[in-house]
Amino acid sequence: MRLTTKGQYAVRAMVNLACRGAEKPVTLKDISVEEDISLAYLEQLFVKLRKGNVVRSVRGPGGGYVLARPPREISVGEIITVVEESLNPVACLDEDSDGCERASRCTTQNVWKALGVKIREFLNSITLEDLSAEARDTNPN
Repeated sequence: MRLTTKGQYAVRAMVNLACRGAEKPVTLKDISVEEDISLAYLEQLFVKLRKGNVVRSVRGPGGGYVLARPPREISVGEIITVVEESLNPVACLDEDSDGCERASRCTTQNVWKALGVKIREFLNSITLEDLSAEARDTNPN
């Protein structure tokens, strides 16, 4: 399984937002420059993140985005789930899939299901608070 750039960029942008604290909104332009991510791409991601109740938008002068909840309550798994289509390691497990014609006799399906569970457990165990603390430790500027 390989995450797409949607998941990677969303997590990077969210860590950037979390590192800035909750004092004032952050513009996508600032995140775009700091993370070297296209502004248009960030705009698409943040529409999904807002709809997924991970960020809130603040309108007007000085507006931008803030976290919708404290960083300790937002997991990497949640961010990826909000912007990605699926975290399943194989396509036949996707909800929108027609399944597999071999499902009833597939000897490996349980392996893929168990792997998907482990991936989700791992990603859900890491919070924005964890990553922002690590980012501050490695980049104290």
